[in-house]
Amino acid sequence: MVEITSIESTEFAYPLPEVGTDRHGFNLVYEPGTTTERKLFAIEIHTDTGISGQYVGGNSPAAAQYNIVADYLVGKNPLHREKHWSEVKRALRKYDRMGIGPIDIALWDFAGKYHDAPIHELLGTYRTSIPAYASTYHGDENGGLDSPEAFASFAESCLDRGFGGFKLHGWGGGDGSRDVDREAAAVRAVGERVGDEMDLMMDPACEYETFGDALQVGRACDDAGFFWYEDPYRDGGVSQHSHTKLGEHLDTPLLQTEHVRGLEPKTDFVASGATDFVRADPEYDGGITGAMKTARMAESFGLDVEFHAPGPAQRHCIAACRNTNYYELALVHPDCQNTQPPVYDGDYSDLLDTVDDDGCVDVPDGPGLGVEYDWDYIEANATGSRHVYDDSNN
Repeated sequence: MVEITSIESTEFAYPLPEVGTDRHGFNLVYEPGTTTERKLFAIEIHTDTGISGQYVGGNSPAAAQYNIVADYLVGKNPLHREKHWSEVKRALRKYDRMGIGPIDIALWDFAGKYHDAPIHELLGTYRTSIPAYASTYHGDENGGLDSPEAFASFAESCLDRGFGGFKLHGWGGGDGSRDVDREAAAVRAVGERVGDEMDLMMDPACEYETFGDALQVGRACDDAGFFWYEDPYRDGGVSQHSHTKLGEHLDTPLLQTEHVRGLEPKTDFVASGATDFVRADPEYDGGITGAMKTARMAESFGLDVEFHAPGPAQRHCIAACRNTNYYELALVHPDCQNTQPPVYDGDYSDLLDTVDDDGCVDVPDGPGLGVEYDWDYIEANATGSRHVYDDSNN
């Protein structure tokens, strides 16, 4: 029997030049002369075959949950993903279960390497080229995406690059400001500039404080013929009632469930009519195993699933789905690089110039995730937070 011998988790940091945060310190925005440090985790699942499953991503709450479940996994068969998914899901029932995602993705990476096949082939390939949309940084006040006209010009530039879709993240609506006026104006400006040639999306990232604010921007989306409207409310995107009510007043389809954790709550959200598109993310939603369950659930309701964020795991999931439209290339900006960590050896990239002339990205075709990580970079930029789980922990 194949066995997991140890699990390693390494935190590392990398710089984002020309990137700062907005007035509240949460949203990333273009800020010349500023460098923001971002932290991620590299996980390796070692086995007695000499093959390791690997994944780079996640966050500190997810990594903290490894402490709860890693000892269970050591000594187990790494190919028994469905059993492990079920056991770990139960074990983390008192938490948000974010710790499942990176571990499950690494287990899929192992499986692909073990069977010498890319993950999408193990899932069942539907496509190997995926249309992408450009998903922007939040609006700034620093000469970048600082006006409706700036968003419209960037959308036009992305159209020229081949993108078939463009999504705005605006300035927000807090502190009693009327940023919602500017956001509605940006929606209309982008629609007027490229709306006949691109699918357009709006994501306030749960910024709006009132139903009136959400309605105002939603009606602008209606006027501009937007493809979807995503996460407007301060509820964090989890209230079935409020989104059902909002949808009754708008023509633009809603995209929800990015912040709804778990297959069953997502299913309840769909069954109540509170969303039109369904969000999934292999990091957030229990790995590739959980994300594909969400995709099949959406398919059973006749709905499309849209995967959140870029990454090799997302590409493999989308490659195995009929009912999805786009790959989210995020976060992009005309004046600074996106948030991709510099950890890939080879030609894998999620930078703005990744798309081909048809606005598509390819699916990695090597075994497992199909990417090679730069472990020298990860080790050189490690923060000192490293955990090793093996038989000595028992």
